[in-house]
Amino acid sequence: MSVAPTALDRLVNPAGGLPTLGLELPLDADWGGTRLRADRTAGRPFGVPDLSRHAELARLADDLGFAALWVRDVPLYDPEHFGDAGSVFETFTHLGHLAAVTERAVLGTAAVVLPLRQPLLVAKAAASVDALSGGRFVLGLASGDRPVEYPLFGADFQARGAAFREGVEVLRAAWATRSGEEGMSLPALGLDAGRRLEVLPKPTGPSIPIAVAGHAQQSAEWISENADASLNYPRPLGALRLKTQEWRQLTGEKPKPYLTPMQLDLLEDPAAPATAIRLGLRTGREALVEYLRAMGDLGVSHVSFNLRPSDRPIDEVLRELAETVLPHFPSA
Repeated sequence: MSVAPTALDRLVNPAGGLPTLGLELPLDADWGGTRLRADRTAGRPFGVPDLSRHAELARLADDLGFAALWVRDVPLYDPEHFGDAGSVFETFTHLGHLAAVTERAVLGTAAVVLPLRQPLLVAKAAASVDALSGGRFVLGLASGDRPVEYPLFGADFQARGAAFREGVEVLRAAWATRSGEEGMSLPALGLDAGRRLEVLPKPTGPSIPIAVAGHAQQSAEWISENADASLNYPRPLGALRLKTQEWRQLTGEKPKPYLTPMQLDLLEDPAAPATAIRLGLRTGREALVEYLRAMGDLGVSHVSFNLRPSDRPIDEVLRELAETVLPHFPSA
């Protein structure tokens, strides 16, 4: 019997060898030069995006054919040390809204800080988004990198690696479908299967795809065995080659997708050469296509664009990408 494709499968190009393309929310240009100057003049804080058009732009991205929309998990805005409010909205609340206003795009988290959350509630929230979106959900998970948040949530920053592993075990147990009279078995929490407790709803498929962001305080071997995909930070092509080679070696018997975000400042000149910016590129569309082809050759399955460094209207950038770049990188 054939297995129905998962949301993660939809992020892998059906022809192979080329990445699919998604977007990281918020869809705003608040890091672009023009916007930064306007914010300074008006006294607006850095790193807090304009969300007045968030639903309109999400619908536009979905209609244009981007393979995925990703949201971040930033519990607390920290203007002193990080200066970035992320996607602003609470992650799962935002995803529920996106499930209602989109029809095709995969929805993903990049990434939920699992040690700061109660795993059973994450399991329920994730399964709810999966059901509400019709199986379009990928759960990206991270261990977190902001020490100030941990004591505020009653968590130990130094123990976040162990908490992450334990949390993934709880998620898998909560999503599993059981037959007979038994419920979840979670010995570490003192829960016996005979108590017949369950987390509802269950995922639309056998489980919800998990992508682990970065190392999450785990070994590469643990990630390859326990995650369904690697969600790894952008790197120059030489360093990227080493990471994708390692991932292929670890998952060779059962290949798993390698996903990466990338900051993108798409210039109006289509022939503008690609130059490096922090965690991404400033480039015209012609060089972008070639760069993405090179990433695909190295084994990258999916690239998500963060457009916040742009100095152009976001809807204009979305339309140019859809008309001139997306056709080279089809999704399922």
